[in-house]
Amino acid sequence: MRRLLVTGGAGFIGTNFVHYWRSGHPQDLIVVLDALTYAGNRANLAAFESEPNFRFVRGDICDRSLIEEVLSSEAIDTVVHFAAESHVDRSIVSPDAFIRTNVVGTHSLLESARAVWLSEGASNGLDLCRFHHVSTDEVFGSLESQASPSTEDSHLRPTSPYAASKAAADLLVRSYGHTYGLQVTSSNCSNNYGPFQFPEKLIALTIVSVLQGRSIPIYGDGMQVRDWLYVIDHCRALERILDSGRPGISYNIGGWAPRINLDIVRLLCDLLDVAFVRQPSLRDRFPDAPPARSTPSSSLMRHVSDRPAHDRRYALDPRRIASELRFQPEFTIEEGLYQTVQWYLNNDAWWRAILTHHQYSDWIATNYGSRPRPGTPTDGMLASAGVRDTT
Repeated sequence: MRRLLVTGGAGFIGTNFVHYWRSGHPQDLIVVLDALTYAGNRANLAAFESEPNFRFVRGDICDRSLIEEVLSSEAIDTVVHFAAESHVDRSIVSPDAFIRTNVVGTHSLLESARAVWLSEGASNGLDLCRFHHVSTDEVFGSLESQASPSTEDSHLRPTSPYAASKAAADLLVRSYGHTYGLQVTSSNCSNNYGPFQFPEKLIALTIVSVLQGRSIPIYGDGMQVRDWLYVIDHCRALERILDSGRPGISYNIGGWAPRINLDIVRLLCDLLDVAFVRQPSLRDRFPDAPPARSTPSSSLMRHVSDRPAHDRRYALDPRRIASELRFQPEFTIEEGLYQTVQWYLNNDAWWRAILTHHQYSDWIATNYGSRPRPGTPTDGMLASAGVRDTT
């Protein structure tokens, strides 16, 4: 039986991990620590609140006294560290929070683990404790179109404040393994998508924009390349690492599904159009969505000026986790996107509550409202279709 502390467990990936872990390991204790900032939602975990082996602690990962108290009082032997500021656009507008949470917060967790696990190592068994850090492919920076995918040993070349803060956290975790003997592992994953994703990222934003009949903002020419990983596959990979990963080692977790951003948006639009044709009753719940037969959802696409230093391509080489831990994604990009679209169609109360909050609407207005619209064919499509342009 494990006793897990899941930081950021009320956020997107953390929530999915808690649901996944509880279904496969119902006997384990799970303590979720989350500060419930704008992207954290305690309601995501409502199904577990009454369970005796589940705890929720609202708190800041920079609060060392709180972390040490939780680690000690709950006899935590596994930390799974998701808590992070993670949106590149927000890091460009306001980088301070990213440095505090991603760098200072990770350091605070490591110091707390060192204080509790090393001081009590003789009785608790340090070799049975594990600190796993969840990171991103963005720490490796942008790759040329023909460059080989990044391996775990590739140089760190972050280009945004977000990526730089995660790279710093990666190095801190590695150093605590080498210097103090903490049993640490790390993972760098490609772009996640799936249920519970806050609608500021491309896939979630595209879905809710279509369902509201609002324009879909596309940065620049939309030809940026990303690898996409369905969040449940990510959780499966983390389970493999926690069970069998080598201490001190990092693992790339890729989806084997590189796609151009424009293609992802078009595929989502097609999936939504098909859903409205097959389920006419959806029109009653989403009256502002484009009529699929006369005006396709893709007509909502609107190119906006690109964000500063927008990385052109990310790509991971995930052969280490495939060979060592026998992990391969189960979901194709088409299957994962279908499941994601269905989740947002069936859980509109969840995302509607987010969209009505001023923090979300203010951010959308700040990030997209002031971006000039380049002269593109998409502009004419919008005008001719009479689509409301409210971003």
